[in-house]
Amino acid sequence: MRWLHQLYTVCVLNLGNLKARLDSSLVAVIGFTGVIMVFVAVFAIRDGFNATLRGSGSPDVAVVLRGGAGAEINSVLGDKDAKVVAGAPGIRSGEAGPLASEELLVQLSLQKTDTGLDANVPFRGVSGTAFQVHDKVRLTAGRSFQPGLNEVIVGLHASHEYKGLSLGGVIQSGPYTWHIVGFFDDGGVYSSEVWGDLTVMQAAYNRGSSMESVYVKLASPGDFQQFKDYLTTNPQLNVSVDRETDFYAEQSKNMNAFITGIGAFIAFLMGIGAVFGAVNTMYNSVSSRAAEIATLRALGFGRSPVLLSVLVEGMLLGLAGGVVGGVLAYFLFNGIETSTMGSNFAQLAFSFRVTPGLLMEGAVYALLMGLLGGLLPAARAVRMPIATSLRQL
Repeated sequence: MRWLHQLYTVCVLNLGNLKARLDSSLVAVIGFTGVIMVFVAVFAIRDGFNATLRGSGSPDVAVVLRGGAGAEINSVLGDKDAKVVAGAPGIRSGEAGPLASEELLVQLSLQKTDTGLDANVPFRGVSGTAFQVHDKVRLTAGRSFQPGLNEVIVGLHASHEYKGLSLGGVIQSGPYTWHIVGFFDDGGVYSSEVWGDLTVMQAAYNRGSSMESVYVKLASPGDFQQFKDYLTTNPQLNVSVDRETDFYAEQSKNMNAFITGIGAFIAFLMGIGAVFGAVNTMYNSVSSRAAEIATLRALGFGRSPVLLSVLVEGMLLGLAGGVVGGVLAYFLFNGIETSTMGSNFAQLAFSFRVTPGLLMEGAVYALLMGLLGGLLPAARAVRMPIATSLRQL
């Protein structure tokens, strides 16, 4: 109890003196604030990208590609392949038969709204079945395209990211003009795409009856293994079969590792600067309170309460910077829409996500920086000779 009382007393004295050291303390807090803002902003990109991909997958949807393709853009399936896939067991039946969506994926070159530079935008050819397989897709304005016509619907993210994608507008691609008749959203990757009629696009891009992928709606998530085994052991086919959730999780791995690595490296470098700033601040604090600390020691206060009080002050400065940095990052970055290159060599739009978990990680990192910044000054505080310090009185 006596030790705790001493620690409490020294901490109260430290905090009471903060007003006299306000300038140097603010410098340390501002340093921590800058680091945490960058920390949160970088990892909000990672979390937003991952959330977009995770939001696209359903456990009861399976993706069929050519074996070894890895991504839709590398895959080619024929009409016969699609018929075998549609006849596999485990697929949910709709009014017109098995819910299997044959899909063609090409790219449009459109100008980005923010930079004016050309970017590749996924242009997906689908049939009416696609809306039952991708059941998160909802029209947000206008209507769906008519089969057999050069009409398209545009994902909500894409409509924000690229110039000229307005309802009633047109997209000019080579000799073809595509009329925009509606907008849609699924909360995931499809919102970065433009959708049109499969057969019209196959003819426009000279693809015959080929396609990149077949998506199927399973009767239940538990039917996946039966469906996969039927196709992967069928000698007529050379295909890979994945759950849609696993398919997009795999695609996010590389980007996730890249952003995490870059973010950690930047946060580490900036953290070093902030820690040095805190060390300087805390050294000044200890020097200005040398006589006070010596007096406490002469009165019987132990070394450990003095040492811990300096560390607590450093951590509180770090926490203050962490809280301010986290709040600023939330209001400045949360929800900002941006895009990056996806797995199909096309742009994937997503929003920054500043989550409570990310803010908590930032606060923990700020506390750690404050702790490291207080270590050397704390060691100095307990090593100062009592007699020498008292002469300053």
